[in-house]
Amino acid sequence: MPAPRIGSAPRAAIGLDPHVHVELTTPHPHALDTIQSDLASWQQDGLPVQLHPGDLGWQWRFGPAVLAKALRVWTANETVVAIGFLDQASLIRMGVTPSADQDEELAEALVRDLQDPTRGVLTGDKVVVEARFGMAFRTLLHQRGWIDDDPWTPLVHDLQDPVEVPALRVENVGHDRVADRVAVQRAAFNCSTFTPGLWTVMSQSPAYRNARCLVGYDGQDNAVAAATVWSAGAGRPGLLEPMGVHRDHRGHGYGTAITLAAASALQDMGASSATVATPTSNADAVATYASAGFRRTPAVTDFALTR
Repeated sequence: MPAPRIGSAPRAAIGLDPHVHVELTTPHPHALDTIQSDLASWQQDGLPVQLHPGDLGWQWRFGPAVLAKALRVWTANETVVAIGFLDQASLIRMGVTPSADQDEELAEALVRDLQDPTRGVLTGDKVVVEARFGMAFRTLLHQRGWIDDDPWTPLVHDLQDPVEVPALRVENVGHDRVADRVAVQRAAFNCSTFTPGLWTVMSQSPAYRNARCLVGYDGQDNAVAAATVWSAGAGRPGLLEPMGVHRDHRGHGYGTAITLAAASALQDMGASSATVATPTSNADAVATYASAGFRRTPAVTDFALTR
């Protein structure tokens, strides 16, 4: 069954072909596999860290219907050219196909849909777009009055060389270790609502075929740190989402250790690099990733508009 259209007006033409129109849809859950595959194919070393299939995989813990409702997909002649994930009603995180970096027609369609509240994408008086790729898209956002929001620091770890062995016992999470994985998540993030049931839903999703959850244990067998890693396929950048250290066990280097383990896991899965992005204001997180061999890339900002 085709995804329903949002709005009815045809969008701007892609390139010079007058028969190609950009259409905006909210996908059905059965389309998630294809969307994940398209997004994975856009991950390339040397490009900015943009929306990754792992971002959608982590959201899958709430079920496919919730994930699909949070997605917006732009297509041209039934080819997916941009994907947006509504992290909040007023915040969308974008992925754009690499071939459309300079595509002004696509940029025009995207900015119209993001800016116009009647298009059913962003709601609220202040709306934010995470757009780290697409020169034409980013340029047009600035031209239309979107301003720089809070800066983020993307970091990348090249996995061509061996990864340092972490000074921590790290285990892959199966059903026998779910309680530890959940406990660390909730103790690392104050607002976390993670539960064993949510982990089970996520782990049974198609997205998790390309993922691993890791838990690190100290010498007293306490679960002290955890991470989930997501592959986009062999030879492509993988993602850490999320990584956290138990609040009662910070200051012992466990963040660096679990990050090294995460990079090693992605290397085992065939990833070309490991990627992560964190708010620039979170200096401790930036330092943790850097200490695990991640290279800082220039800070990037989201785009904000008050309307």
